[in-house]
Amino acid sequence: MSDNAGHVSHSQVSVTGRMGTRMVERELPSGDAVTTFTVVVDRPASARREGGASVDAIPCQVFKATLARRLTGIEAGEWVNVSGTLRRRFWRGPAGLGSALEVEVSTLTRVRP
Repeated sequence: MSDNAGHVSHSQVSVTGRMGTRMVERELPSGDAVTTFTVVVDRPASARREGGASVDAIPCQVFKATLARRLTGIEAGEWVNVSGTLRRRFWRGPAGLGSALEVEVSTLTRVRP
C-alpha cells in the first residue's frame, strides 16, 4: 500500500462537441435505465496523422432520468458540453472479456452559437 502524502485522486472530465447520431436507452439487469450517446470532437490539425481520423467520438452514458429526458430534445449535430466522471466498464461477451472507457455524465448543457 502506498502513502498518498495528502494527495486525493479524482476523475473529472469536460467534453464540448457535437451530439452524435445515435442515442440508445436500455434497461440493465438491475432494472436501472442507462442512455448512451456520443459527443463528436474534432482533432486539431496538429494531432492528425496522415490518413487518420479527423474526429473522436467520445462515448457517454446517463443514468439520471432527468438528464436522459433532456437528451431527447437535442438533435444530432447540435453543440453540447458534458461533464462527469471517467469510468471503465467491463462485460463478458461471446468473444471474451470486453471493456470501454466512457464518461458518466453528471451535467449536460447545450452550447449556443
